Amino acid sequence: MIALSLRSNIMNAYNDISLKTEEVLQIELEVLKQEHRDLDEAVLALEERGIRDQLTIQRLKKKKLALKDKISVIEDRLTPDIIA
Repeated sequence: MIALSLRSNIMNAYNDISLKTEEVLQIELEVLKQEHRDLDEAVLALEERGIRDQLTIQRLKKKKLALKDKISVIEDRLTPDIIA
């Protein structure tokens, strides 16, 4: 039970972008953007080939949306607030 709790705390710290430097966030952002492009190409390839595996396509699209959310969070963190 303690090991599970410790692992959970470590994972939360890993995912907590407030603990990451701007340089690390920039690298993660590029990696996530590339993953998003790769998934987009995979979905297009499946659709162009006429493969009707809708479950696979739906899963890929859901993963793309999750990546887009992560990208948005990091971009918001890296973009300074502009007070007008």
